[in-house]
Amino acid sequence: MKKKLQQNLSSYMFLLPWLLGFFVLTLYPMGYSLYLSFTRFNIREPAQWIGLRNYLVMFSGTAQIPKDERFLNSIFVTFKYVFVSVPLKLIFALAVAMLMNKKLKFIPLYRALYYIPTLLGGSVAIAVLWRRIFAGDGLLNLILQRISPTSSFPAWISNPTYALSTLIILSVWQFGSPMIIFLAGLQQIPKEYYDASSVDGAGKVRQFLSITLPGLSPIIFFNFVMQMISSFQSFTQAFIVSGGSGGPLDSTMFYSLYLYIKGFGFSEMGYAAAMAWVLLILIAALTAIAFKFSGSLVSFGSGD
Repeated sequence: MKKKLQQNLSSYMFLLPWLLGFFVLTLYPMGYSLYLSFTRFNIREPAQWIGLRNYLVMFSGTAQIPKDERFLNSIFVTFKYVFVSVPLKLIFALAVAMLMNKKLKFIPLYRALYYIPTLLGGSVAIAVLWRRIFAGDGLLNLILQRISPTSSFPAWISNPTYALSTLIILSVWQFGSPMIIFLAGLQQIPKEYYDASSVDGAGKVRQFLSITLPGLSPIIFFNFVMQMISSFQSFTQAFIVSGGSGGPLDSTMFYSLYLYIKGFGFSEMGYAAAMAWVLLILIAALTAIAFKFSGSLVSFGSGD
């Protein structure tokens, strides 16, 4: 008995750094932020309990508590960004992965080059570069003016009609991570399936629909969930490109950017904490919905 206790104690000692990290750096901050979401707190003064007021301001509002329209707009902008950029990124990543799966010269080099945008895409430097490319006198307009000298082109990043589209393009450009995962999935599909289907007269399109997509469905699902979660938390691109304002006319006001503005711009830490919990619940709900419908869309190769 004593020896068993000593063994258990040794195990817990090895787990102690992780347990300390979990409780001190994760669980306690989460619990404290949940408490702050029910308070008015601006760092300079003690938190004041206000109940559900922060959440009422977000969603319903009353005669005494006006609704936060910018909050609702940030949700709309973020949803638009997520559900346009994620499918486009996955389609582009799959297309490139299929090209990289062929036996060509210098394929390892191409794979490395195509992965570079993912390593750099979330950086401040790339966001600054993107802002310059899509400016009124940026590289894109210089190229377009060479093609059509008599035409005039907008300052894409400063135009509310196109500003969000530039950030979507930046997101799609960072396709390297899902591409590598797709490539690994493609290499796990037995070549015999394609050979047998060719004998039966199946063309490339039929093979893609009947072999490639079903074989990759778990990978597609994984990439979709991971990219969706990541896109909901996008911040750096919108912050740098819009100059921290979410402009023009809040057209790039991502949810995480608005959370930052409320918390650190207006010192409304209680409200920002409430926004963080709403984001957590939103991502968890959408992930649960995705898993709910995955059974009918994803083939896990169970042989049923």
